[in-house]
Amino acid sequence: MVLENSFTLLPPLVAIAIAVWRKNAILALAVGIVLTWWMSAGLDPVAAVTGSVTGILAVFEGAGNQRIFIFSLLIGSLLVLMNKSGGVNAFIAQLAAKKLVTNPRQASLLPAIIGTSIFTDTNLSMFTAGIASQSLFDKYGLSRARLAYILDSTCSPVSILLLVNGWGAYILGLLDGYQLIDTVGVLIDTVFYNFYPIIVLVMVYYTAFSTKVYGPMRHSQANEVSAPDSIDTSVNEQTGRARYLLLPMALICVLTLLLLAYSGDGDIRRGSGSWSVMWSVITAWLLLCAMLMKDKVFNLSELFSHSLAGIKQLLPVVLILVLSFAFGDAVKAYGTGTYVSQALNQDFPLILFAPLMFVIAGIMAFATGTSWGTFAILMPIAVPLALSSGLPPEFLVAAVLGGGIFGDHSSPISDSTIIASLASGCDHIEHVKTQLPYNVVAAALAMIGYLVMGYYLIGR
Repeated sequence: MVLENSFTLLPPLVAIAIAVWRKNAILALAVGIVLTWWMSAGLDPVAAVTGSVTGILAVFEGAGNQRIFIFSLLIGSLLVLMNKSGGVNAFIAQLAAKKLVTNPRQASLLPAIIGTSIFTDTNLSMFTAGIASQSLFDKYGLSRARLAYILDSTCSPVSILLLVNGWGAYILGLLDGYQLIDTVGVLIDTVFYNFYPIIVLVMVYYTAFSTKVYGPMRHSQANEVSAPDSIDTSVNEQTGRARYLLLPMALICVLTLLLLAYSGDGDIRRGSGSWSVMWSVITAWLLLCAMLMKDKVFNLSELFSHSLAGIKQLLPVVLILVLSFAFGDAVKAYGTGTYVSQALNQDFPLILFAPLMFVIAGIMAFATGTSWGTFAILMPIAVPLALSSGLPPEFLVAAVLGGGIFGDHSSPISDSTIIASLASGCDHIEHVKTQLPYNVVAAALAMIGYLVMGYYLIGR
């Protein structure tokens, strides 16, 4: 394998092209895997197939990957059980009973605060905040498009900043194998360079506190569209308890931090993210099941039935995870990242590395509707590029993460964008149209931030 050969760029470029053309992350990653192994095997088709299958199966051999798959599937079970048991509904009722919202400003701040607080799972966060806020937005004459914007621009950005969740464990897996001195430390330090989600959150809270909106959102009408009938938000209102939502979520947050400290010998920066999150989610699931059985909400058969339904809903996500890891391993083995780092070091201004990573990640995530697949394709390029150029790895990794979030929650085919529309009861195209100007402004400011920070880092 000759690293200087520019053909090492072909697999990720083809994956990007297919993602843009077909808008399908699974297909793009699958083709990328086969093409990478085909080229690395000297165009031997048999070796390409066997290498691809072996590479995919090898993903399941890693203990860290296995843990990520387990807790990703169990998150789906938790979501279904919380909804079906009435936990979400009871939580909403408690907010109403305590009269915590009495004006438009407080109505706008409620979903932002909920979205910021529940950072362990974006879907749960958006549904909880959306269901809790719909009637309040209607009451105070606030449009559902505004609610969708707050949900979408709070939940994903906060998840990439407060990385005590599946996002953090997934990114740790992608960073493994690059001879980084402190992988967890690099992940934590990305928060300080991840300008886009920080800017987005500032804009959200400004919008909520000021109650002012700009661009197309100014013309959105209050309660213009009702919630779609296709979403199953049915709950058991008679037996619902807020603790069915609050206790498992609190347990995940607290136990993850404790286990990170335990596995890191007192230093959460050195703890095992995937191990900590997996056992936290398993413990939370067991706690929720025990509470529901004790309160006779569900019997054992119903618990397993609802849990399996949640796992089934998350299977496509786990498939993307498997292919993401396999493609990342194949690209690393083929040397694409090393070649790109060598080429850019020779012909590309150092100050533009981070803005370039941000833009490419944004385009890819927008086209595919997924940030995780984007991370898998670009991380094998960004990390070697940082190591060879002398830039801090967390700087370029943050640019990839921020760009992925920008494209993901701007894309009309993204699951987070769709869920935000559904959770708020807003027309999907209306949500995309009204949110995009905010995202573009935040992305432009982030680009300026990367230029300024790049100038500072180069000049040190």
